[in-house]
Amino acid sequence: MADHPTISTESDLASSTLPTTAVTRRSLLGGAGIAVGAAVLASPPSMSGIAPAAAQPVNADPRPLDAAFKRRAFEVRQACASNNEKIPIAPHPTNGDEARYTNKIGSDSRGLPHDKRGEVEQAAWQALYTACQSGDPADFEKVPLGGIRKLVNPVGTQAVSLSGMNPTQIAIPSAPALASTERGGEAVEVYWQSLLRDVPLTELRDDTSNRDVLAATEELNKLADFRGPKSGGRVTPGTLFRANALYFDPTDPKGRSVTPPGVLDGPLISQFLLRDVPYAAQWISAQIRTTLPANEFLTEYEEWLAIQNGAVPKRRLQFDATPRYITTGRDLAEYIHAGPALGWAAALILATPGGGADQRYSGMYPPAEPVSYPSNPYRKSKTQSPAGATFGLPYVQALLATGISNSVRAAYWQKYMVHRAVRPEAYGALAHHRLANGVSDYPLHDNFLKSEALDRSKAKYGSYLLSQTYPEAAPLHSTYPGGATSVGAVTATILKAFFDESRVIANPIQPDPADPTRLVPYSGPPLTVGGELNKLAVNFGFGRNWAGIHWRSDASASMAIGEEVAIGMLRDERTTLREPFDGFSLTRFDGSRVTI
Repeated sequence: MADHPTISTESDLASSTLPTTAVTRRSLLGGAGIAVGAAVLASPPSMSGIAPAAAQPVNADPRPLDAAFKRRAFEVRQACASNNEKIPIAPHPTNGDEARYTNKIGSDSRGLPHDKRGEVEQAAWQALYTACQSGDPADFEKVPLGGIRKLVNPVGTQAVSLSGMNPTQIAIPSAPALASTERGGEAVEVYWQSLLRDVPLTELRDDTSNRDVLAATEELNKLADFRGPKSGGRVTPGTLFRANALYFDPTDPKGRSVTPPGVLDGPLISQFLLRDVPYAAQWISAQIRTTLPANEFLTEYEEWLAIQNGAVPKRRLQFDATPRYITTGRDLAEYIHAGPALGWAAALILATPGGGADQRYSGMYPPAEPVSYPSNPYRKSKTQSPAGATFGLPYVQALLATGISNSVRAAYWQKYMVHRAVRPEAYGALAHHRLANGVSDYPLHDNFLKSEALDRSKAKYGSYLLSQTYPEAAPLHSTYPGGATSVGAVTATILKAFFDESRVIANPIQPDPADPTRLVPYSGPPLTVGGELNKLAVNFGFGRNWAGIHWRSDASASMAIGEEVAIGMLRDERTTLREPFDGFSLTRFDGSRVTI
């Protein structure tokens, strides 16, 4: 269905063989003894023949196994560090907006003090710029704030990850420039998403009769530089608001755009977000607390300016009293608002045996049909099973937790230290000043300024500002690349390394369009574990586009970041393992195969 190409190649990223110390069964046992004397207990004064307990001497010489293990641990850590150090610093191109506009209208300045027009105070901007150039924690403490909200974790981007590569070794294309055709097209798309937040996602199908969906599709097809997925060279209702991944390409400044396998198949929402999650003796419902359609923020200028300055929002979210499945773009935006542990949930669904009497406590596949990856060494072992040490669920969950932190470091490093690109909410204010207040020196592209999406938004909200679903709007760091998407991408990549992504999802489901508290069967092209994990990744990131806080390119570029972080971690992890093992194999977001 997608026009983007996929690549079928096999690359071997296995680390070099490490020296080991030969240890025989005899040597293992020979040093294991602990001298135990015949101890006699002390007797009361009236009793005889019982002596005080003797100390138990311990052999001071380490066993050969101990010494070999200690030596191997050092060699593994040394080899991982050496291999990662050999990866060069990647190119870090920028869009030039920071130098192009002295008033910094193309850069993210939210949280700093601004004038009445929303332009940042130059001294405050210079302080932030100085801190981003030096990386010195003391310099970040000197950044003046316009309100009481704080910058989100800039110094944390410089933490050294003990697994995988350094953020400076990952390349992404530059963000679209403020005045570019591409940025204007992304603005058209995100304004349409704000307008269609409450349309059931089941209407995003090629045979839909929904007039608003058809209008959005028609306008996106008129754009000269729209980089979302297409079918037959065109945006269709079935590809509308679906996801792509963006890789750095030295031959193309805009990067290489691909559609991850599976993300165009079936419902927009991943099966892993529609199933109850078994959690040992408990379960987690797939139904969520949703927000009401009245929750629209920052469409009034004074509210927008206060949030731009870092004020705490005065209004709060209003929730629907009835939980339901993720049915609309607004639902998805709220689901990922607070960073849910969606990877943890997917791992539980895959690793928990299915087939129980109560499906809430059951996984996706019965015990006789293990879903672990075929190369898992314990699939072949006659005497051993995996556990928390390696290959068991706790081991996978530990990698997920570390991967989330490492991917956020990598994405935030790009946000602060390289790009500092403008958020959609600030871009919308430029449009408001341009069209409502006659500010002619804000160079936004005509494909947006003259769009139906912008006209409809003005008619609905009374201003040209972009409606937000979160009262605080975006977190206080720049838009590019997206942190949430990097989390989704690292999660999907790690899970694809441990679970058989080729497996077909049995009994797929989707919310009932007539009653979102119910699920109904889905019938259509087969859905696979790998495709639904890819979809899970993009649901996490692209859901924030529905909220109005991110651009398409933010999420697309972060897909590659999260994947690169995960592969680097798995490469190091492979080196640590003792099991006979052919390596981790998985399908990347561009469709190519990699063995680690």
